Amino acid sequence: MSTHNKTAVVTGAGTGIGKAAATALLAEGYRVAFAGRRKEPLERAIAEAGASAKNAIAVPTDVSDPASVRALFARIKEAFGRLDVLFNNAGVGAPGVNLEDLSFEQWKTVVDINLTGAFLCVQEAFKLMKSQDPRGGRIINNGSISAHAPRPNSAPYTATKHAITGLTKSASLDGRKYDIACGQIDIGNAATDLAARMAKGVPQANGTIAVEPLMDVHHVASAVCYMASLPLDVNVQFLTVMATKMPFVGRG
Repeated sequence: MSTHNKTAVVTGAGTGIGKAAATALLAEGYRVAFAGRRKEPLERAIAEAGASAKNAIAVPTDVSDPASVRALFARIKEAFGRLDVLFNNAGVGAPGVNLEDLSFEQWKTVVDINLTGAFLCVQEAFKLMKSQDPRGGRIINNGSISAHAPRPNSAPYTATKHAITGLTKSASLDGRKYDIACGQIDIGNAATDLAARMAKGVPQANGTIAVEPLMDVHHVASAVCYMASLPLDVNVQFLTVMATKMPFVGRG
């Protein structure tokens, strides 16, 4: 099946990594559902995609709400008839305060969106992918460098991203019988509005503040497109793409 007959959905597609990945998939010939909480950024992202915008739809979605997620996948089936790729990208962080000062509500918001939201999208993707013809598809979860190592004062975000690794492994195993491949991309310091603070200096493990290098977000989008392009009998289980000199490998 050529990419011109394939479909994809990207969550958190209105800005940042999600926007870059959704736009890149469009450019590769996919029909793409841009999903996210706010309608306006989704429509703006599609409008900026140029000629390929005709192959995109905007679907406002709250991934923490099961009914909203069900509606997203129903809309995909209605518009495209099938789903070949899910990029599970939607995510939020909590305020960078001491662990003991986080409120229950702040913790729950991050868990509901980053973990439960990813699970709900995986679940609905399974239902659609296993029932379509040709059967199967690919799920790519955004794990982040935080799936490996925390930043200071990031317990909710880090906990959910570690959990995404478990979800990825389980979905990879449970998807085999349906020809569903599931892998994870761990991203470090892509230049987006969310990561702009890195260029101004962010807290380090040793208590200092340091400027961190950033990479062009289009390299992340290219990596997502590579993972999506593989036949279903091949899987990139885990892929890490990061700014070469960010403080991750090693001590500090």
